[in-house]
Amino acid sequence: MHNSSALLITSILSLFLSSAVAQTSDSAAWTATVQNEFRVIPNITYRRANGVELKIDVYQSRSNEGPAPTFIYYHGGGWVGGSKEANVLRLLPYLEEGWAAVNVQYRLGDVSLAPAAVEDSLCALRWVVRNAEQYGFDTDRLVVSGNSAGGHLALTTGMIPSEAGLDRQCLGNETLKVAAVVNWYGITDVNDLLHGVNQKSYAVRWLGAQPDMTEIAERVSPVSYVRSDLPPIISIHGDADPTVPYNHAVELHRLLDRAEVTNELVTVPNGRHGGFPANEMRRIYGSIFSFLNKNLPN
Repeated sequence: MHNSSALLITSILSLFLSSAVAQTSDSAAWTATVQNEFRVIPNITYRRANGVELKIDVYQSRSNEGPAPTFIYYHGGGWVGGSKEANVLRLLPYLEEGWAAVNVQYRLGDVSLAPAAVEDSLCALRWVVRNAEQYGFDTDRLVVSGNSAGGHLALTTGMIPSEAGLDRQCLGNETLKVAAVVNWYGITDVNDLLHGVNQKSYAVRWLGAQPDMTEIAERVSPVSYVRSDLPPIISIHGDADPTVPYNHAVELHRLLDRAEVTNELVTVPNGRHGGFPANEMRRIYGSIFSFLNKNLPN
């Protein structure tokens, strides 16, 4: 992202985050005021893999004193599409609450097949932990989130233990730990999408023709890692989702309950793959922030 793109993002933020600024019709004043309140640090390289420099964008309030709770976001697109830039608006509710935000790029399927995106997501978390002091991230209040394939990556980032070996190529040796996961209609059982009635082309493309694809799919499936010491997890899923079966959220919820992990499933009646109506979004965000307020350390 070039400086002009960063300026565009700042202008977008101005429309949503400053009620005082919203009273004026002068767009230059909007941008100037919000630039004084927030800063955007775009396209920081957190990893190089397969000849690709992987980037993150950092968003911060300039008024924070001390470390801020930090929202780490992974975009959707079936692991084979999408971009961090297209998901900037998903950061706004957290920025409005005074959080910092980190927006993550990862390798898509046409660059590297599974499990590359999972490895990258873990490395992005490692970067946040390693650079927490410089950027004011509160490492006790790191929340990972994403939608669809990004929801899957948020879950794997929060659930996969170091002994799984998927973070071996990340720089540093800091312990990877998050305070909570906010999962928007993420995939929880990758094998379920490779064959049979729930087969999805995006999952088949991400696994490719690897001879051990069933083993890899199990290795990157959140349901493979349910245990009692997981962070709190809240999932949002429409019960009429045609892209990621609603049962993925139901089964994860069942397994987490059985393991006595703090978790919540917010079901959107007749909800499809995102695009929920405004009244549902208000309800969902009310549930999310209530869940986080109860479960994050003070």
